[in-house]
Amino acid sequence: MALGEAVIVAGIGCRKGAAAEQIGAAIAAALARCGLAADALNLLATSRAKGGEPGIRGAASTLGLPLIVVEQCALETAGARTATKSPRVLAQTGVPSLAEAAALAAAGPAGRLLAPRVAVGPATCALAQAAARENAS
Repeated sequence: MALGEAVIVAGIGCRKGAAAEQIGAAIAAALARCGLAADALNLLATSRAKGGEPGIRGAASTLGLPLIVVEQCALETAGARTATKSPRVLAQTGVPSLAEAAALAAAGPAGRLLAPRVAVGPATCALAQAAARENAS
């Protein structure tokens, strides 16, 4: 990735035991919704509670992307900027949309959602774009 290019983050949420293929399908659906190719993606992000899920780790490995585990306080801060508001997810995770909050938290305070989260089977994925990095020279 060159300087000045935006960073695209896939925030991931899932039910316990979701397979890597199911996580991958949610990522593919989110990318398709935004008209992006798989190589546009720079990293995956999820909560500390989901960070150990083999399916999420497997999807990151298959895609060759780093997985960022977001702390709860950062999720809650980003949660105010989510588009999706699920009472069930809020009760379970403390944020209205885990996928959206994880993507936004990893994208930073100037990050923005590219589209609301998409659900495919037991997995959800939301894409966020971080602000483009400036040339530091």
